[in-house]
Amino acid sequence: MKSRGTGIPHRGITRRPLLALPALLAAPAWAQAWPARPIRLIVPFGPGGPTDVVARILAHGLSPALGQPIVIENRGGAGGNIGVSLAARAAPDGYTLLVTSTGFVVNPSLSRNAGYDPIRDFAPISELAASPDVFLAGAASPIRSLDELIARTRATPGGLHFANPGTGSTPHLAGERLAIERGVSFVQVTHSSAALCVQALLAGTTEIGATALASSHAQIKGGRLRALALTGPERWFDLPEVPTMRELGNADFVTETFLSLFAPAGTPAPIIERLAQQVSAVMGDAETRERMRNAGFIVRPDGPEALANRVAREVPAWRALIARAGIAVE
Repeated sequence: MKSRGTGIPHRGITRRPLLALPALLAAPAWAQAWPARPIRLIVPFGPGGPTDVVARILAHGLSPALGQPIVIENRGGAGGNIGVSLAARAAPDGYTLLVTSTGFVVNPSLSRNAGYDPIRDFAPISELAASPDVFLAGAASPIRSLDELIARTRATPGGLHFANPGTGSTPHLAGERLAIERGVSFVQVTHSSAALCVQALLAGTTEIGATALASSHAQIKGGRLRALALTGPERWFDLPEVPTMRELGNADFVTETFLSLFAPAGTPAPIIERLAQQVSAVMGDAETRERMRNAGFIVRPDGPEALANRVAREVPAWRALIARAGIAVE
C-alpha cells in the first residue's frame, strides 16, 4: 500500500527509523565509554619533522589524560595527501585522528586528485601550534639582508636558486609571494622535506631559501644559517635582530606553518568536545609551551570553532596565491 499523494510505501517510512532507533539510543553511552582501546594518530609526513615532533608531544600528554595508548602512524607521501586521505576514509569513531600542517588546506588547490576535501571530510578539533616562515641564506653567502637577497637575485640571470621544503608548503608559497611583490624571479628548488632543504642550505648547494622557523631554528641560533626576515606578526623572542616582513614594507605579509588536530567527519560531538578540552590542557601546560617556544613554535590550542573558521579562510586565500603565482595544478 502506498501513502496517499507521496507514492512512498508505508513500510519504507516506518521500518528504517525503527531499525535505527537502538543505535541512536546507544550512541550517547558509546561516546561516553570512549576511549576503550588505543587511538591511532596519523601523521602524513615522515618521522622527525615538525609535524611529527608536535604530534609526539601531544600524544605524550594526551595518552594519560585519556587512559589509552596513542599510536603514532607516519604515513608520508604526495606532500601529505596519502596520510590525510587515509584519515578521511577512517571510521568516524574517535579511534583515528590526524595531526597535519598547512598543506592540509593548500594541497586541494594544487592537485585535482588530492583525495580529500578539508572542509567536507574532517571534523576540526583544535589548532595546536604555529611557526612563522623565515627567509634564509647560508652562512657562507655574502647576503646579509632581504634587500641584498633581492639585489643579488636581480643581478643573477634567471634569478637565484631558492630552496623550499616541498611544493605547496608555506615556505615555498612565501617565496613565490616575495618574488611577486618585489618583482623578481627565483628558480624554486623543491625538496621532499624540511630537513633536506636545510641540508642544501648548510652545504651551500643552494644559496637562499625558506623554511618554517621550527625547521631551522637550531641552525640559525648556531650561526650555521642566516635569518634574513620572518613572516610572523612580530620578531621572535630569541632572534631580536631578525626583522619581520611587515617591518620591511610588506604590511600584510604574514604567513605561518600551522599544525592542527582533526577527526574524520561524523565523529560524535561528545568525543570532539572531550578531545578539544584535553588538547587545551596538554598544550596549555607551561612546560610544554616553553619547550615548543624554544623549538620555534607558538602554542595555540584554539578549539573546534576557531579551527573551522581558519580552514574556511585559508583554503581560498592559498588558492588565490597559487593562481597569482601561476603554479601549475596537477
